[in-house]
Amino acid sequence: MENNKIAPEILKRAQVWLDGNYDKETKAEIRNMIENDPEGLTEAFYKDLEFGTGGLRGIMGVGTNRMNKYTVGMATQGLANYLKKMFPNNKTINIAIATDSRNKNTFFANTTANVMSANGIMVYLFDEQRPTPELSFTIRHLGCQAGIVITASHNPPEYNGYKAYWEDGGQLVAPHDKNVIDEVKKITDINDVKFERNGDLIEVIGDEIDSIYIKKIKGLSLSPEIIKRQKNMKIVYTPIHGSGVKLVPESLNAFGFENVINVPEQDIPDGNFPTVKSPNPEEPAALAMALDKAREVDAAIVMATDPDADRVGIAVKNDKGEFVLLNGNQTATLLINYLLKKWKENGLVTGNEYIVKTIVTSEILKDIADKNGIETYDTLTGFKYIAEIIRLLEGKKTFIGGGEESYGYLVGDFVRDKDAVISCCMIAETAAWAADQGKTLYDLLPDIYVEFGFYKERLLSIVRKGKAGAEEIQKMMEEYRANPPKQINGSGVVMIKDYLICKEFDISTGEEKDIDLPKSNVLQFFLKDGSKISIRPSGTEPKIKFYFSVKDQLESREKFEEVNDMLEKRIDDIIEDLGF
Repeated sequence: MENNKIAPEILKRAQVWLDGNYDKETKAEIRNMIENDPEGLTEAFYKDLEFGTGGLRGIMGVGTNRMNKYTVGMATQGLANYLKKMFPNNKTINIAIATDSRNKNTFFANTTANVMSANGIMVYLFDEQRPTPELSFTIRHLGCQAGIVITASHNPPEYNGYKAYWEDGGQLVAPHDKNVIDEVKKITDINDVKFERNGDLIEVIGDEIDSIYIKKIKGLSLSPEIIKRQKNMKIVYTPIHGSGVKLVPESLNAFGFENVINVPEQDIPDGNFPTVKSPNPEEPAALAMALDKAREVDAAIVMATDPDADRVGIAVKNDKGEFVLLNGNQTATLLINYLLKKWKENGLVTGNEYIVKTIVTSEILKDIADKNGIETYDTLTGFKYIAEIIRLLEGKKTFIGGGEESYGYLVGDFVRDKDAVISCCMIAETAAWAADQGKTLYDLLPDIYVEFGFYKERLLSIVRKGKAGAEEIQKMMEEYRANPPKQINGSGVVMIKDYLICKEFDISTGEEKDIDLPKSNVLQFFLKDGSKISIRPSGTEPKIKFYFSVKDQLESREKFEEVNDMLEKRIDDIIEDLGF
């Protein structure tokens, strides 16, 4: 393949690597792409892999737009430089590093440890894969100034990533997110990166942290006596080849659940995720094997965690004895309802407690909290914002729990990210509480809807790839802002919230209020009939997301199916009215 089929700027960027201080294997791969794979070379070098507000995420391979030793090294050097600027008076700067089950996880973890230790930073490195939330816990427990987990969440097998955390155990938020990005951008020459490992500054950690973490999780239990009565409840669990394999079953056992049934084929940590198309617990296909096992053993509940064990998908039996998948809003509803009822029953409510949810998560969580005298905080999408609220209110108010519709939940404040290990334990406890009343988790939903109103949610993602797609998405948002609908599906728009300008508009009164949240490209329309439509372009994928939430009264459990069908049709009609 001739070089003239490759754009000159791509060849120039590749030549920097061929001439630079890069290993011979990397250079050989670049030469091979120049000769045989010009398209692959272009993809690998047309831009730099961006260090975003959460860190790195990309396809593994050689090149500036790939996850490899050098892009990870440059990102780590930038972060190390920022840590030194921020903590100049610290005798030592400490960082914790963990990985999930992704391919090359150990290599990237060691690369990160090498660079950090070469910069004089003390590294606490986990001996093998661990859940992301345990990394969050470890930062706080060991008094670290930062943390890194090697993960690409539920992306396909060819991806890996690098997620950065600050000293509070939460992901980077302002001003640190932008400041770290600026420092990373300053590393333009590979010779600026210190790769020489300092073994004296690397301490391997493992089981001893697990024990402390699990003990803290066990302390969250609100119904130990109920668990004793329901200890034989059958729980099928799958880590989908990820890092939850050890700690989720172990934590459930510590809670007192003695009948945790694994899916052996998926217990094997494997970054190729061989038994699923996608290791995403939001997708029904990812739970197929666990559901087969649940039917085989007649389980009460199915739990599936994603590769880094921060999100969990749940399946339960409906009133016909068939397993159905709960969406993220339903699981959050069941969990928050249980937590608040038990906090009141156990005499723990003082009037100074709160929960947190994201703006696209079901409003029923606020209704439940209001009735129980608990304050609700709304945040932008992303658990780092929930962690920020916890940090800001630390020592002033008590965080009970929180979550987001995308299957991430947290109970207690010793972790500062969504935690599927904690969530599995507390959801299992909720199921035991239901069983103690002769009910299933599914049975609890109509009870909640009768009390608080029947909320139904759905997510619609519209993919628009490439430059033209990005422009189309931008035009859609501009059009909604310039010409907002006066009514949707026959119901008047009574309020508009625009998070890009941080303004809330009451259509009936003309009143305008400020929204006390960071700017974000999100629009929300609230309708007279209680519906809420949220529109948000994805920050990581070529898609625009529409979140639909509708509501009606449920007079009795017997009318559950009737109202459910009516709300499903209402969402269908809203989508049709919007032209999709």
